[in-house]
Amino acid sequence: MRQLSFAFSSLFLIGVTLLFPRVASASTLIFNSENDFTGQQGYKGWQYGYYDQDRNFVQAQEEIPQDYFKKPLDIPLLLSGTFGELTSTVNENRIYQEALIPHKVGERFLLTHRMRYEQRWNEGQDFRTRYRYMLFLNVPFNDTALNKKTIYLALYNELFVNGQRNIGNERTVELFDRNRTYMGLGYGLLDGLRMQLGWMLQTTDAWAKGQAQVSLHHSF
Repeated sequence: MRQLSFAFSSLFLIGVTLLFPRVASASTLIFNSENDFTGQQGYKGWQYGYYDQDRNFVQAQEEIPQDYFKKPLDIPLLLSGTFGELTSTVNENRIYQEALIPHKVGERFLLTHRMRYEQRWNEGQDFRTRYRYMLFLNVPFNDTALNKKTIYLALYNELFVNGQRNIGNERTVELFDRNRTYMGLGYGLLDGLRMQLGWMLQTTDAWAKGQAQVSLHHSF
């Protein structure tokens, strides 16, 4: 049932992107070597613009160059547990703010820096925050942009740092939360729709695990 519910949620988000312009959404289904299951859905309401000399965000009225900031607000709903019949799960609700800084090196190296600040409500824990920095690199093989029918290499590394160590009931977490390293291949189904298949290694101070990841990326 969880797999079916996740599929319907993903279709709903695709519908949202078709109805509302300047919205990007992503749906991800992840399996790892121990058969854990994680489903994630979310949507972003993008604000296109730039920062002026006083560091104020200025809304763009027309199309802007690629190297300007994008400042979205995202509201993801997360559910994790053991893959298969529903036994026990852990719920997390969060909102976050992020800035993305894309730039191009040469003809084919598409880099993006992402800085994210999260506010998290975890089941059974106190409210806490987290800081994240990710570096993306996409390398198209048969084009210079991620257009329709483009085959590309997708790489990223992301660092997570907890904003608080105390999570309630005299429990603590480490300042370093985790690191993720990803490598995959992508294909442009349409100009605004891409699919990726890859492998992500996630590590903390206590454990490390690899995850096969299938993702669909669609935007306007």
